This record gives sequence, structure tokens and C-alpha cells, in this order.
Amino acid sequence: MSSDTEHGFCDLALIPQGTADLEREGNPMSARARIEKLRLNPKRLFSIAAMSAAALLAGCGTGDGSVGVGTGQDPDPVALDFPVAYTKGPLLDDQMALQSPTDIREVQRFNIGTDLFVLDRASPTAPEQNVTFAETQGLGDVQGVEISVDGTRVLFAMRGPFDPNLADEDQPSWNIWEYEIPTAILHRIVIDDLTAEEGHDIDPQYLADGRIIFASTRQTQSKGILVDENKQQFEAFDESFGEPSFVLHVMDDDGDNLHQVSFNQSHDLEPTLRDNGKVVFTRWDNAGINNAMHLYQMNPDGSDVELLYGAESHLTGTGGTAVQFVGAREMLDGRVMAIARQFDHPELGGDVITIDVPTYVENTQGIEPFSGMPGPAQASATLNAVRTDNLPSEGGRFSSAFPLWDGTDRVLVAWSICRLVEDPLAAIPVIIPCTAPNLANPVAVPADPLYGIWMYDPVDQTQLPIVIGAEGVLIGDVVAAQPRPNPQAIPAPVPGVDFDADLVTENVGILNIRSVYDVDGADIALPDIATLADPVVAIADQRPRRFLRIEKAVSIPDEDIVDLDATDFGPNILQGMREIVGYAPIEPDGSVRVKVPANVALAVSVLNADGRRLTARHQSWIQLVPGEELRCNGCHTPFSGLSHGRSDSFGTAYGGATGDGIAFANTLASLSPNFGETMAETRTRISCQTDCAALEPSLDVVYEDFWTDPNARAPDAPFSYSYAAITTLPELPVTDPACITTWRATCRSVINYELHIHPLWSANREVLDPNDNVTVIADYTCTQGGCHIPLDAMDAVAVPAVQLDLSDVRPRQVMDHAIAYRDLLFGDNAEEVVNGALQDIDNGPDVDGNPILVNVAPSMSALGANFSNVFFSEFESGTHIGYLSPDELRLISEWLDIGAQYYNSPFDVPEN
Repeated sequence: MSSDTEHGFCDLALIPQGTADLEREGNPMSARARIEKLRLNPKRLFSIAAMSAAALLAGCGTGDGSVGVGTGQDPDPVALDFPVAYTKGPLLDDQMALQSPTDIREVQRFNIGTDLFVLDRASPTAPEQNVTFAETQGLGDVQGVEISVDGTRVLFAMRGPFDPNLADEDQPSWNIWEYEIPTAILHRIVIDDLTAEEGHDIDPQYLADGRIIFASTRQTQSKGILVDENKQQFEAFDESFGEPSFVLHVMDDDGDNLHQVSFNQSHDLEPTLRDNGKVVFTRWDNAGINNAMHLYQMNPDGSDVELLYGAESHLTGTGGTAVQFVGAREMLDGRVMAIARQFDHPELGGDVITIDVPTYVENTQGIEPFSGMPGPAQASATLNAVRTDNLPSEGGRFSSAFPLWDGTDRVLVAWSICRLVEDPLAAIPVIIPCTAPNLANPVAVPADPLYGIWMYDPVDQTQLPIVIGAEGVLIGDVVAAQPRPNPQAIPAPVPGVDFDADLVTENVGILNIRSVYDVDGADIALPDIATLADPVVAIADQRPRRFLRIEKAVSIPDEDIVDLDATDFGPNILQGMREIVGYAPIEPDGSVRVKVPANVALAVSVLNADGRRLTARHQSWIQLVPGEELRCNGCHTPFSGLSHGRSDSFGTAYGGATGDGIAFANTLASLSPNFGETMAETRTRISCQTDCAALEPSLDVVYEDFWTDPNARAPDAPFSYSYAAITTLPELPVTDPACITTWRATCRSVINYELHIHPLWSANREVLDPNDNVTVIADYTCTQGGCHIPLDAMDAVAVPAVQLDLSDVRPRQVMDHAIAYRDLLFGDNAEEVVNGALQDIDNGPDVDGNPILVNVAPSMSALGANFSNVFFSEFESGTHIGYLSPDELRLISEWLDIGAQYYNSPFDVPEN
């Protein structure tokens, strides 16, 4: 094979075209120039001399003499006989207002001057047509280009034209448009202007039945839930509070029947269709400590949402650096092609990779039928030496890839050659190729990317240039208008046929967990699940996992609606705000089957008998559509490097009932199971022969022994922790008091520190003489003199007991918090009384003359109740036994478990 320097096409590929190609339809001024004039924001331009130098010096090779994408192949004399559609506009520049930065998490961009272009055939000699200029006037933006399965229609998102007289938030929104190639007809999908402008719609994709799925800030169903919760409607922001969340919606091909189908709290982007009818998309998992984009899949109606690939495979970039998985498309053989790149990269790209998703859920973790296979699941799709870090990449970088379905394995790619600026401080910067000597130049830096479109053929590792890159121009999404086989259509479930109609009416689904003792496919029960499930062999107190808590994410509005501060969230703003939607008992075999609200983002926690979380916080949101039953085998070990979120990741560790009508060991004969059923499935099935009461969650934590055969031994005693039993609060933390007795999908427990925790410290806890009910014989009030306030029994200044001040005073440094909250969760400096006043104990000065203060550790932790043993031990085995009721301690426990937030509703925050 000849080296790339023997081909004359390399220099042609780099002849700069400036912005002349953006001058269309008789417009005398280029879009780029018009934008600069409007914004009065001059941009850095390369001189003609510098561009000429780039044309002469920039090489096309990988640096090792091999031929790959962009390595210089003579044009194929035979044109590829199908159209190509792509976006082209000015290179993104964060110095220009309204233009997107390079971070893929910032989606609501407006890269002014970008249009959709179509070639009638995949050849560099084919005439280029700007098909959106009539609408944008060169002042719009286009993204998310897709093609219909018959190759005749192009679907994309477009916004514009930009209006220099409008504020950023008043600019036109993103809308979904369609271009019919045979007729050259361009039209917007949502015809009505008011409806079209109700949100930003991007990343469209045709479904197999002709409908369209897309990402949008409309959040239609989520807004409906807000109304059901008696809250103001708003577009919820992502969990980094950067911009409204884009989540997936579906509509008919005429814009009707528009509704939301995914309920992530951050972005769900770039839906694409698998041959089996499943929708693959990139989900930004951004709850708690998570912050990564991996691939999910679901049915088009939003059911069966699950991880497809990559939650534990991000550290697979160059040198173990983190990459995200975007731009996924299925290949003919079932693998997925994607771009692996950093969140934020100045060259707007990364490596194009293939992922063996039929075999793997992670790079080195096979799904259950292929467990033990070492991988890797990922592989670079080309031979180019592509780097995914910030160093110059000899093999260039890719921003888009479109695998063909014609059996050739060819791929259309948007690819930028590796180039360097020889000396960024030079008066006239000179661009040089990424040769070994130039890469060794300590002052050289990567040049702006120069993306073009290429047809890559992996069989002979060559490529055909389709569209030549130009300086200052960004060529982005690219698709081939080539027919592919029709994907399978997955019909929406029919209530009363596929789904329980009553569940749909209630707007609930069912969460079905086979056993919480099944962890990553292994039975972790001691000694095993079967033993714990036998109520004679193991009484309830021997079962460590007793209750399941269901939590709901709290959406955060724009600051124009509620202006929140970091202090409103508490010790960890990443944890966000959470509501509790209910509790369910865990059956002796570890199984749970319970109703949960549909169309909301949910998380679950496993609790002990005290109602305290045993497992790490669930940091990946789950969702159910109305009527859906979500089944999972069990739980997952966090930080194990293994993924549990895909249904075929592991086999089940628990087989359930051994036969039809064969009762579980030592249980009531009336609870007769079907073969393979769990205890929860059996009990709820039998319950639903009457009222389905066993499926209902509760806002209280309630235990009752339903299983023990009284002929074998006495059943375990029932108990409960009830909100209604708390008499020391001015109001209970429930959105509707009726929810305490009758649960429904809108029931919530919303715990705010000032409303529901702080009053416990000042609640009257006097003990009266039973003989007269008047004489005070003891007073356990936390804030009485001589206890946890800075006064003694005679109202003289004193150090609070154990240096814990539970009074209403607010510290000067954090006026938004009561001092009790700060002392409990953040700790403080130890104090002493000096001359009748409290001051920090100072054991200094140190050698530098600074004070040496004594720190007092907090007695509570926002990590959860089981990390707050210093506090709870006083009430369980210390000096404060009986001071707080079990129901009050349960309230404090659940508040700590969900994050110890100061507020768990943005609408409870006082107005500034």
C-alpha cells in the first residue's frame, strides 16, 4: 500500500474555502460576516498566508504511514448513488454570545449561521444545496439530522432566524422540521406557532410506526404531575442547574398526540432506533455523585427503560481518561457505533468506536449468557491513532459517524485532520501538520478543527472524500439517504389487554423485586434466602432487610420562579431534594411487589427494622409508565465496577416457589403460590382477588407477620412508625393528611428541617406527676435551661450540653440556617464562658501566632441515619432513652437518609 504522501489529494483537501460556501441564494454577505456585524464581536481570523501554509504543510496521515480515515485516497471515479445530508456552519466559538461552548451537556445552543445541506449523491463533485436558507436567512441553527428508513426524508431540528433585537431567552426555539428529498419540500412538523414555541425540540428520530421521538424541554407529563401536586408548572432544570432538562417525547408525524416518555432529571438525548424496535439514547446520569453519559434503551412508549451499555466503562479513553458515549447508531450486525469523547473538548470530537452490545453491558462485563467473557466490548472503528484526551491526536478526531446498512460496513464520518499552530504567539499564526518533529515542538498547540465528510471503508481501510473541510467552518451531523430494512414496530400496550386498566387509571405501575438478598446475581443472605424465608428457622428479627423506601426526585425550577441558594439544599447540593412516596414491607424471602407512581423519576432504598437505610443511596432514576410492571432480580453492589441496570446482566439467585400449590416452608397454607413465584408475588396476587391492599405502599412504616403458621410458632409481633403518632409538630410532613390512611399516586412526604425537624428540639417534654397531672417531675425538653441552649437553669450564660446548641439562633456566617442545624450536621468550635460571654476555646497561639481551636464533630451525618450513631445512640442506649418517641426517631432517620436537606421543596423556601 502506498503512503499518503504519494497521493496528490491531501493538498486539495486542505485548500481553505473561508466562508464563501455560506453565501447562498444571492445573499451578498456571508452568514458569518452578517453575524459578526450584528453582534459587533470580531473573531480571530487566519491570514491568507497562514491558510496557504496550512494547505501546503498539513499532512493527512496518521503519522505511521498507514492509510485510514483522512489518510489521502484518490477519489473513487464511481459516485456512490445516494444523497448525503449534513449540517454546516461557523465553528463554535465561546467568545460569541448565543454560540454553544464545547461541552455536550450544554444543549440549548444557538450556533448562528448553521444550515442543512444536501448532496444529490455521495461524491465530492456533486453540487451542494443549502435546503434551509430560505427559512434561516443564514441566521439559524440546525442539528440532530436523521433519515427515514426509505431514504427519502430528512428529519432534523432547526431554530432561527436569530433576531439581534431580542434577548437570548426570547430567541426562536428549536423545532422539528422535515425535508422531502424527491420533492424538495421543507416543512415544520408542529404547524401551530404557539405549540411549536412551547419548548425546545431537538434530536428527532423516526419510529418504526411513522411517529417521531425527540428530546425536548416541554416536559409535558412532568408538568401535569406538578399540577396534580398543586404546584406551579415549570420546565425543570438539569441536576447541575445549567439549563432545562431535555427528555424524550413522542408525537405523530403531523405533530399531534405529543407526550413525554422519559423522566430523567438531566438530559436524555439522541434517540435512535434499533432493528428490534427498541430506542437507544444517551442518558446523562447526573444524580448525586454520578456525572456521566452512557447508553440506555427503552420501548417507544417509555416502558422497559434500562441501561444498555457503559455506566462502568467511562475510563476507557486515552491513558484511562474518562469518555462519554454519544451519537449512537446501530450497525447491520447488531453492534452499536458511537463517538467516545470528553464532556468538553475544544476540537468537538473524539474516537468513533464500535460496541458489542449483544454480548456486553460493559467493556469487560458480558451479559448473563456470556458472563466471564473478558472483552473488550469496545473497539476503535478505524485504524487511526485517535486520542480522547486534550493532547494532539495524530489520527484526527471524529464528531459524527453514520454506518451504512448495505452490507459493505462502510461508514460516513465527519472527521478533522490533526493540525498544530506552530507558535500561538506569532503575529501570523502558521498551521503545521502533526508530524513527529512538530508534535515534539513544546510551544505548538492544537489548531482549530477542520471537519470534512468522508466515506470510510474498513475492508481496505481507505476512504473517499465527500465534503472538503474549510477554515472556520463546522461540519457536524451527517447521514446517508440510503434505505435500510424496516425496524420492528413495538406497539403501545393496550390497557385491559397488555396492562391492568385499573393501574392505568390510578397512574401507577408496579415495582417487582425478586429478592433484595440477590446482589449482582449472588445470594448474600446469611445463611441463604431459603433459610431466611422460613419463619420457623428465622424469626423477623433475624432478617436484616425489612422495608423498602420509594423516593421521588424533586424538580428544580428556574431562578425566575424560585431563587434558590446552595444553603437551601443542605450539606450536599449534589444530592438534590427528594420526596418520599411510600414504604413497602420486604417479605421473608427478600421480595417486594408494590405500586409506585408512574411518569416520575424514582429511587429506592433498603431499610432495617428501624426504618434506616442499609444500602447506598440509589443514584440512577427509574421510571414506569402507567400500568407497567417493572421486574428486577435484586440489588447491586455500588462501586463494584459491575452494572446491574440491564435486565440480562445477571441471572436470578432465587428460584421462588418450588411448585404450584406447594406452600413456602412453615407458612400459612392459604398463601398458596404458583411455581416460581416469590412471597410478594403470591401475597399480592391473592390480595388482588379482593382489594389489592397488599400492593398499596404506605407513608407509615408498618410491619405485620402475614406468613408464620401459628401451628408452627407464634407469629412475630406487629409494629409501626406512624406520622399520626407524632404530636410534637405544628404540621406533619405529608402533602395531604388523607394519604396517611389511603395512599394514592400523588401522596408525598416532604420533610423540611425548619418545619418538621427543628420543632422537635423545643417541643414540650415535661413529665407530670400521674397523681395530679400538674406537678412537673421531669423535663426532657431539649432546649430547656441547662441543656442544649447557651443558658443554664438560672438563665445565666453557659456552654450548651455536649457543645450542642439546639436553639433558634442563626450563626452569623450562615444566616439561612438555624444554629442547631449547623451544630448537628457541620460541627463547630468548642466554646467556653469568659467574662460572662461564650467564646471559642483557643489553645494557641501556634508557632505562626494563629489560634488553635478545638473542633466539635457533628453528631449527625447527611450520609444517612446509620452514619449518625452518635446522635441515635443517646436515645437507644445512652442517657436520652425515651426522650424522643420511636415515631419521631423514624422521622429524623428518613430525613437523614434522603440527604438531610434544609428544604425538600423549592416552594417552601422563603422568598428573598
